[in-house]
Amino acid sequence: MKNRKIIAVALVMVLAGITLIGCGTKETGSGSKVFTIGVNQLVKHAALDASYQGFVDALAEAGYKDGEKIKIDYQNAQGDQSTASTIATKLVNDNNDLILAIATPAAQAVANITKDIPILVTAVTDPAASGLVASNSAPGGNVSGTSDLTPVRRQIELLTQLAPDAVNVAVLYCSSESNSKIQADIAIEEGTALGLNIFEATVSDSNEIQQVVQSLVGNVDAIYVPTDNIISDGMATVAS
Repeated sequence: MKNRKIIAVALVMVLAGITLIGCGTKETGSGSKVFTIGVNQLVKHAALDASYQGFVDALAEAGYKDGEKIKIDYQNAQGDQSTASTIATKLVNDNNDLILAIATPAAQAVANITKDIPILVTAVTDPAASGLVASNSAPGGNVSGTSDLTPVRRQIELLTQLAPDAVNVAVLYCSSESNSKIQADIAIEEGTALGLNIFEATVSDSNEIQQVVQSLVGNVDAIYVPTDNIISDGMATVAS
């Protein structure tokens, strides 16, 4: 709820600025301005879908309903990073007033090709470490938004409480997602400090999940998964 309100407030401020400078907006038949918002979502799964829906709901609460004061062009890359880049190019070429990027690879795809269009990001673990902003406390530039960094040490501690006999723990993540690598490094450091034997298990895309998980069976006592979009999308495969 807090993140949703932060993004809504940021967006209202952006739209207010656009109103003042009059750039890139469309007009309805009645002459009222309609702001265009492009959305680049990396993959469809519950957490990212909730991020998008929260964004839309918060806008509506602030008086910006899709089809009235704003027009939203929602695009989903279905977990493919090259598709996310293609979507980013389309949204920039369409000269949207604002772009919402959901998940780190989607945000990077957009930020890499425009320094002019305001970009809001969400479901991004560390915007600064991912090269999206100068710093998390003072972003600068045209990118801002919210972080979904979790309390990794507390999660590892919880794992040891739930599985007290676990000694060998795999950290399973997608190596192509910088947000996952950041959390994996923290998990490795914290797990080692807690006396666990930590093993990295990485996939490059969803097609590798089953094979990698099968290789862990019998070799580890538990699997830790950070906030990872590809693994989350394939969690049914991990659990099976």
